[in-house]
Amino acid sequence: MAKNTTKRKLPLAYKPVGFVLSWTGGALAGLAFRKAWMAIRHEEDAPDALDRDRGWGEILFAAALQGAIFAVVRSAVDRTGAKAIERSTGVWPVADQGGRD
Repeated sequence: MAKNTTKRKLPLAYKPVGFVLSWTGGALAGLAFRKAWMAIRHEEDAPDALDRDRGWGEILFAAALQGAIFAVVRSAVDRTGAKAIERSTGVWPVADQGGRD
């Protein structure tokens, strides 16, 4: 019975941990994107959608690269956190099998 209760309470207890992991992952992804952009374009600042002096191709490429890096980092951080919780508690931190999105 106690194990069943733990399974119900762990997803709620995991929320603050998940928030910290997400924030950390976002910071890491931002750093990784800046480094990748510097390596690819040798520029410190990537274009954004409202940059008048940049073309569509460059803006969309930067957005696609940033999105890919954020998705990979987010997945890696989430998975690492979930595996750590499972190793330490024996319970997977998400109650259902569906994803977050």
